[in-house]
Amino acid sequence: MRLVTIVLLVLLALVHAELWLGKGGVPRVMELSGKLAEQKQLNEAAKQRNAQLLAEVSDLKEGLEMVEEKARFDLGMVKPDEIFVQVSPPRR
Repeated sequence: MRLVTIVLLVLLALVHAELWLGKGGVPRVMELSGKLAEQKQLNEAAKQRNAQLLAEVSDLKEGLEMVEEKARFDLGMVKPDEIFVQVSPPRR
């Protein structure tokens, strides 16, 4: 009876050693969980950026309003007979 108990305890110790120190053990699972959470955040940011770009492409395909807005803000273009006025806040 004592031999069976010792054998079972040794087997239990081997199972626990594999669980904590093995290739697919708890530390590896925790590391992979962290990497997975980080990748999910990166994927979400990429999805938002893609949605923004898709909306911009759609606007560019549909009309000239987006082209005009980009030309005005990015390139500083003005329409004919239009006066450009820039107001700066007072310095303190």
